[in-house]
Amino acid sequence: MSSSVDNNPHTGAQNYNDSFPKIPAAAVGLRDADHMAAVLESGAKGRVYIRTLAHMLPDTVAHNVIGELRGSEFPDQYITVGGHLDSWDPAEGAMDDGTGLVQSIEVLRALKAVGYHPRHTIRVVLFANEENGGRGGRKYAEAAKAAGEKHLLGLESDNGGFTPRAFTLSLPEEKLAALRPWVDLLRPYGVYEIERGGGGSDVNPMQRVLGSVVGEYRPDSQRYFDYHHSRGDVLEVVNKRELELGAVNMAALVYLVDKYGL
Repeated sequence: MSSSVDNNPHTGAQNYNDSFPKIPAAAVGLRDADHMAAVLESGAKGRVYIRTLAHMLPDTVAHNVIGELRGSEFPDQYITVGGHLDSWDPAEGAMDDGTGLVQSIEVLRALKAVGYHPRHTIRVVLFANEENGGRGGRKYAEAAKAAGEKHLLGLESDNGGFTPRAFTLSLPEEKLAALRPWVDLLRPYGVYEIERGGGGSDVNPMQRVLGSVVGEYRPDSQRYFDYHHSRGDVLEVVNKRELELGAVNMAALVYLVDKYGL
C-alpha cells in the first residue's frame, strides 16, 4: 500500500464470508514483509511469531457533530460538507481524517469572514463511525429523508491534507461540461479538474437515500498511504499551506454551487 521505507503496519478491517471459517488476519510492515519474502525465495526455513490483541468491542453510542450557516433564500435546502471524526488508534488520525474535519469547518469560517450570506443552508457534518461501519453517514441521510430535507450537494474531504488536484461530482458528463469553466477560478489555488465520480463513504448514502449530488475533494494522492491507518499519521506530517489550499478550494466550490446551482 505504501511507497515509504518505514516499517509501520497499516490497520484495516477484515470481512468474512459466512460460508468460510473465520481465520485471523494481520498486517506487517514493509521491511518485515520484504525480509519474509527474501527468506521464502532463498528456500531457507523461517519461523514467525505473531501476537495480536485486536478484538471487537460491543457497539456503543456515537454522535455526528453538526453546525450550519442558515440560507437567506432557501433555508430548507442544504449543501453538506464534512469529514469523519473517528480514526484508527496507532496514531492521531491527523491525515485520516483530522484534515478533512478542519477543512470542512474552515469552509464556514471563511465564508463568514468575507461576509458572505449563502442562499442555501450550508451545513458542516463531522461524521461518526466511518472507519468500521459508516453508520454516521447512513444515519445522517436517513434523518434528512425523515425530515423531508432537500440536499443539493454532499461534499467530503477524506483523502488527506495534501496539495489540491481535483473535485469529483456524481453528475452526467453533459452537466459536468457546463461546470468546467469553474476550474478557471479554482486553478490559481491548485485544482485543475472537475471529474465525474462519486463521493466519499460518509456522503454516498445521501445519493442513495436522498438522490443528492455527491462529490469528493481530491488532493495529490502520492503520499497518503505512507501515513494512512499507521502510527505515522500524526500532526507533524500535515503541511499547513497545503491544508489551507484545500480548504479554500472547498469553500470556493461550495460558494459556486450555492450561487449558481448544479
